Amino acid sequence: MSYRLYVRPLPLIAESTDDPEARLFNWVLYDAGGDSQAQGSGDLRSTIEQTLSQNGLDDVLLVGLIPGDEALFCVADIPAKQSRFINQALPYAVEEQIAQDIDSVHLALGLHTQEGYRVAAVDRVRMALWLELFSGWQHTRLEAIYPDAALLPTTEGGWSICLDGESAMMGSDRGEWLSMQSANLGMFAHTLAAPPSEDVVAEVPIVVYGTDTEFEAQAALIGELMVPGRLSVRRESLELMPLELLAHAHHHHLCRPINLCQRDFSVKDGKASPLNPWKPLIAVAAVWFAVQVAVEAGMGFYYQQQAEDLRQQAMAVYRESFPNDSRTHAGNVRRVVEGQLRMAGSDGPDVDFVTLMKYTGQQYSNVASSGSVTFNSINYSQSRGELVVDVRAEGYDRLSALRNGLADQGLDAKIGSVVNESSGARGRLTVSGG
Repeated sequence: MSYRLYVRPLPLIAESTDDPEARLFNWVLYDAGGDSQAQGSGDLRSTIEQTLSQNGLDDVLLVGLIPGDEALFCVADIPAKQSRFINQALPYAVEEQIAQDIDSVHLALGLHTQEGYRVAAVDRVRMALWLELFSGWQHTRLEAIYPDAALLPTTEGGWSICLDGESAMMGSDRGEWLSMQSANLGMFAHTLAAPPSEDVVAEVPIVVYGTDTEFEAQAALIGELMVPGRLSVRRESLELMPLELLAHAHHHHLCRPINLCQRDFSVKDGKASPLNPWKPLIAVAAVWFAVQVAVEAGMGFYYQQQAEDLRQQAMAVYRESFPNDSRTHAGNVRRVVEGQLRMAGSDGPDVDFVTLMKYTGQQYSNVASSGSVTFNSINYSQSRGELVVDVRAEGYDRLSALRNGLADQGLDAKIGSVVNESSGARGRLTVSGG
């Protein structure tokens, strides 16, 4: 099960860099189902790590929250769509909205809206300190750093306000966030209550979150938010600390914050891959594929050996029956045997003149088509069952081809009295039933 740890440093301690080990944090641990499993207030980092260890948790996703006034909300109107061009144009698009040298500011890109791209700007030195604060925790892996006010639940068409002691966090449906002293809420309310002259006056919904104790202590300030006909204020009581509200909103996607861990401050270090969650499955598939290939190769080798053994057995049987036949091999033994069977089936043990002439004529036609072959005389001995042909060809290879063709048909064919002349080769072909 995947766990996510939300950590927020206490305001007073967050500003101190003298003793990092003495920093105190509010924290809450969420499981994959969105349920809070543990929480703490004002705890040391070692205490939080010990809690994770005692519960056997490892590789917990850590989300760090920094004060909202550490990061400035901007809007960048960039017509480009490719990320390379957007990142190149981003500093120039927000330069006028930032009161310091743009080169000393880290810019994090958010969602694209009708107004443009949402951007978070934070001082580079401060961002490096925050990244160092939330990095290297035992049993965790840093996932993101957000301005805390950016995690408030979105109120459609209006603002969300969370009372947090002497400060207040605020966020609008446009994605902008603010952190200010609670005493200044009245001034903020008057700013919202003053409508533009060209617009029709409409109520702006405002949802105020806080504990019952906060509501009692800040009753006068909340009263200043009540501007009849312009601001519609609704209170939502919190049973626990504001961090749990922020964690709940983020886990259930009730807000759209900008992750500050981008570009030079990315926590992925260029090594993360979208395939990482699938690596175990890929490894199993690779092993299965290798085993399958090995099995297929082994079966192929086995069947090849079996076929070779069968060919050797067939030739052994053929050699027992025809020990003097040196021209037949494993590649043509089937054709030779089929020819012999045809001869035996059509003419029995004796082959007459017509049968011998039939097969001799067929082979003559085959050989004569690719070279000059001539029959000078034909003699047949009925007592010996032999057909003797005086044959002339342009070369001995033609005579040999004629003899081999007859042998492949199951006949006994021999060439004798071969004479090589300047015009070709002449010999005597003797054919019998074998």
